[in-house]
Amino acid sequence: MIRRLWLSAKPVLALLVALPMVCLAQAPRATTVSGPVQGLDINGIDVFRGIPFAAPPVGALRWRAPQPTRKWTAVRPATAAGPSCMQTRGMSLENGGDPGRLDEDCLYLNVFSPRLERTARLPVMVWIHGGALIFGSGGLPIYDGSALARRDVVVVTINYRLGAFGFFAHKGLDQETPGGPVNFGLLDQIAALRWVQSNIEAFGGDPARVTIAGQSAGAQSVLALMASPLTAGLFSGAIAQSPYGIPSHSRAKAQETGVALAIAMGLPGAQASAASLRSIPADRLAERGKKISLAPSFIVGDAAIPMPLLEAFKKGREHPVPLIIGNNSDDASVVESFGVDPAVLVQKMGKARIVVRSLYPGVSDQSQLGREVARDALFTAFGRRIAYLHSTKAPTWRYYFNHVGPNASTGVVHGGEVPFVLGTLEGCQCLGRPVTALDRTVERRTGDRWAAFVRTHRPAGDIEWPIDDRQRGQVLEIGDEETARPGFMAPRLNAFIAALNFAGRRSKKDY
Repeated sequence: MIRRLWLSAKPVLALLVALPMVCLAQAPRATTVSGPVQGLDINGIDVFRGIPFAAPPVGALRWRAPQPTRKWTAVRPATAAGPSCMQTRGMSLENGGDPGRLDEDCLYLNVFSPRLERTARLPVMVWIHGGALIFGSGGLPIYDGSALARRDVVVVTINYRLGAFGFFAHKGLDQETPGGPVNFGLLDQIAALRWVQSNIEAFGGDPARVTIAGQSAGAQSVLALMASPLTAGLFSGAIAQSPYGIPSHSRAKAQETGVALAIAMGLPGAQASAASLRSIPADRLAERGKKISLAPSFIVGDAAIPMPLLEAFKKGREHPVPLIIGNNSDDASVVESFGVDPAVLVQKMGKARIVVRSLYPGVSDQSQLGREVARDALFTAFGRRIAYLHSTKAPTWRYYFNHVGPNASTGVVHGGEVPFVLGTLEGCQCLGRPVTALDRTVERRTGDRWAAFVRTHRPAGDIEWPIDDRQRGQVLEIGDEETARPGFMAPRLNAFIAALNFAGRRSKKDY
């Protein structure tokens, strides 16, 4: 009797044992130049997380250009995001989500593909996260690429070294490699783009159609990559969401910061050796580095950034790729997050307040005036300057994101457009209120625009989005509805640009 039961149960048991293997066999696989990887099929999108694109930048590789990964032969699981780069956890928690495990070994990327056939040749978007170059992660839920992937786009999200790990200069390193790299985080981004060129066909992507995109520090990175002489041929389009007009640091200034950090670590300042600097425990370096920081700017003076960004655009040195650039109606919210009172900014203007007030008729509240001035001086005018310069080299489109939703007292905060662009409103739960039907409509329209640009380098949509040019200053306002606005904010933006150009000539500083 027992034997009969056993014999009758064997086929069922065999099926139960084989079932996980069947599921495993059906999981998506791709072969990179370093080795095979296996991801997950999530609701019809092939998702690969935690793929290394460079060797761990630890030990002797700290503060060096990213190196190739070691190859592997066994199938490598790619089902969970890799560690986030070293940072202050709380900043990311408040601005995008929990970065999860932190580690100096953090050079990983994630791929979202609608289909893996090499013959698919789908356009690719590489997303560069923001976070003032000191926090964030490509693996955060707000940056999930699935929604854009459903529009026949392969999406890649990346990590890059942050803070003192990513942007650092010191005499000890210069003695080791005279005139060597200092923008290690930007070199990581370049290494990720080279990985895309070598591997994206295995994920259904077309290496000849790669658009780089990012927000805030990610947008600043996009402009730096456009201006870098190291990136020719790595991308064919660019999207910069809320880049900021804050000057980069000179190499000398960065070295002063490096000396201060060495002293804080108990090392002999400028006399600290490269070996002693590399021996600092990563957690100590991250903790002290947040107080002695170069954020949110790059360092001018290495092969990746040989000249200030704005100077490169003024001289026409940037790559001639189609560009979308713009900002949000309350981008100045980021100024407050760094402890700056907008009303105090107005007070510090002195006699210039009279001229500035005339540019903002109807705004009487000091704090509101400060917010709008900070927004336009740091973001709106800077975006206009870049668009003005770049429009002679390639088609350029400018936007102003102003969909605030119900019961909003101010405009769209810094980063508030990201879930609408990437289609992650439901997943990130970052609105602080229930998602409405209008939110979903704006999300659909905006995602469609961005996906169309990635596919064709034209942001097609329900209404015509005019190309920006030097004469009319064309903008698409993305609000509850989409509205083309010629001459957008022209008087105040022209005034800010003239003032910034004059200040730049006097101080000999550029961006």
